[in-house]
Amino acid sequence: MLRGLKEYVAAPAGDRLSHPISDLAAVVTVTDDGGSSGRLRREYSVLPPGDIRNCMVALSKDEHLLGQLFQYRFPAGRGLAGHSFGNLFLTALTNVTGDFPKAVQVSAQVLAIRGRIFPSTDQNVTLQAQLVDGTVVSGETNISRSRRQIRRVRLVPRRVQPVPQVLAAIREADLILVGPGSLYTSIIPNLLIEQVVEAITHSRATRVYIANLMTQPGETQHYSVADHVRAIYEHTREGLFDFAVVNRKAVEPRMLRRYRAQGAEPVDPSLAELTRMGLRYVSGNLLQQDSVIRHDQMRLTRLLLNEFVNRRPHR
Repeated sequence: MLRGLKEYVAAPAGDRLSHPISDLAAVVTVTDDGGSSGRLRREYSVLPPGDIRNCMVALSKDEHLLGQLFQYRFPAGRGLAGHSFGNLFLTALTNVTGDFPKAVQVSAQVLAIRGRIFPSTDQNVTLQAQLVDGTVVSGETNISRSRRQIRRVRLVPRRVQPVPQVLAAIREADLILVGPGSLYTSIIPNLLIEQVVEAITHSRATRVYIANLMTQPGETQHYSVADHVRAIYEHTREGLFDFAVVNRKAVEPRMLRRYRAQGAEPVDPSLAELTRMGLRYVSGNLLQQDSVIRHDQMRLTRLLLNEFVNRRPHR
């Protein structure tokens, strides 16, 4: 989504007709504890850099060269194998600057990104899940691996302070987009920070949930779009969103068989239920079906621009 939207971010004196977005800010969760990010987090007591790195590459001006550099993963070497260059770069900058958000800002300048990126908090937090059978699982990686239905998730510690720039970006926004992404391990963690939810609730922006295309085994098995929204409301508050963006294109049979063999299925749009919940929706053909199922970058971007950006009066 960021990769598509960045093409429409205006330069300071740019053409607002062809580049209608004056500012683009991404808020990224910091609960990842697996792979390279998890190792760096444990060894250097830094926030996990992986999700931030991915967003930086998506927003970078020269994605081909610098993006390849930041995504380069060392194939061998004692202590190096499995680490990406971007993760090491962010970790080194954090130690140099003494501040993870500052390291993200400097890295963004190196990549010449079109937009801004913020971690949701600069506190070292752990994601914890209570499963339907009462079991409590700690750590994002363990939660994803459990493949059992989740009742609730929470942050440890519970009282978490957001990065101030996050609240400022929300207050200044005309459009707030939430999703797509893993419901319990990517979307909801950002919304477990009370001040973030308060800022979204009182924002003048149009608030939009972008629905996932496929369910995730265990985590959201058999969930409809309405079920996803309901889970977010249960962790935050009713009526957090004004709109939902929903795919209306059917998945091809060959892809359907492949995903069902892995325990995943298309997310039911549940349009009537969304209406009963008082949530308006916008639908379109948003599917990209190659080796995997993903949102079609340009179709999703055009839908968001047409429905929520171009129709707004410019400030």
